[in-house]
Amino acid sequence: MTNHNNYSSNKKVAILIEDGVEDIEFIIPSNGIKQAGMEVVVLGSRMNEKYKGKRGKLTTEADATATEAVVSEFDAVIIPGGMAPDKMRRNPNMVRFVQEAMQQGKLVAAVCHGPQLLIEGDLLTNKQATGFSAIRKDIINAGANYLDEPLVVDGNLITSREPGDLAIFTTAILSRLGYGGKDAALPNEKDISAEWWKLADAWGGSTKGDIIKGLNTALGGEHYSLEALEQYAQKESDTEIKSLFQEMIADKKRHIEHLETYLHTLGEKPSFAANIANQYAKVKSAFTGSDDIYQLRCALGDAQTGIGDIGNLCAMYTDPVATAIFKGIYQDLLKSEQRLVELYRARVAVGAKPPKPTTGAAV
Repeated sequence: MTNHNNYSSNKKVAILIEDGVEDIEFIIPSNGIKQAGMEVVVLGSRMNEKYKGKRGKLTTEADATATEAVVSEFDAVIIPGGMAPDKMRRNPNMVRFVQEAMQQGKLVAAVCHGPQLLIEGDLLTNKQATGFSAIRKDIINAGANYLDEPLVVDGNLITSREPGDLAIFTTAILSRLGYGGKDAALPNEKDISAEWWKLADAWGGSTKGDIIKGLNTALGGEHYSLEALEQYAQKESDTEIKSLFQEMIADKKRHIEHLETYLHTLGEKPSFAANIANQYAKVKSAFTGSDDIYQLRCALGDAQTGIGDIGNLCAMYTDPVATAIFKGIYQDLLKSEQRLVELYRARVAVGAKPPKPTTGAAV
């Protein structure tokens, strides 16, 4: 547990805001800091305007603007992600505010796309940092050492990657602001066995019901894909393609085991819908042809649809365990998609006739 006996609630934290912010990346740190008895000041670019989150869960006004705010009055600055940082970086006064905070040694914490504002302020040179995977290359090009970890701390800079990291991210901020001790009951930020989802839930994040729904959504997709791949493999005569299908089948079985194990850990069983998802694949396969390249194209369509579906789940829940499972499925799908594409192009190059386009299935 974190332990800070000299904690004082007389701390003032700025949270930056713009339209399109990732709602939960604003809500969780804000609630966590308020519940710790600290003051939260929302800084925007304009007064008397309602800022809305990208998912419609947040509507708020700024308490002041970054233009008028005095950095020395704050103990920390938090930069949430979403589409907001791309707008924040266009505001020179907001960039200046964060630059001054870094220079004065204030705690600066950015999550997800939040590091875009740090990049604009040339604040990542020779720093260790992380952020959402989509801006990994941007962070590296800004001179930082990118680490794919839930929490990266370098001096007074704190960065995290995604909603699944938010409970750890907020705990790290609170601990460095002196909040902790027996009454706080906060896990150590490095404790991977902690039930972080419960803390995130207490701060306004995903509930247990939300997480279970997400796990069952992914489980249904994996059951569907497993059945479809088994059907494709039965009809496939090309040994190389069939071998790839078998590897993908092994991936699906592993994913199903991980999802069901975590549901069991949460005291739940797979939903009825997740368990019967394979029946839809059986119905679909009954109406598909048996041409080798046709099976390949169907599998490719399924993988591409799955990438979109599971990609959404990766950024939806504030539970690091569920998020890690989803990301594992996502990475396997990306690898499978590339191998399917390579085989498809190779077969077409030697004269195989491309089939009519087919609609991909779920995850």
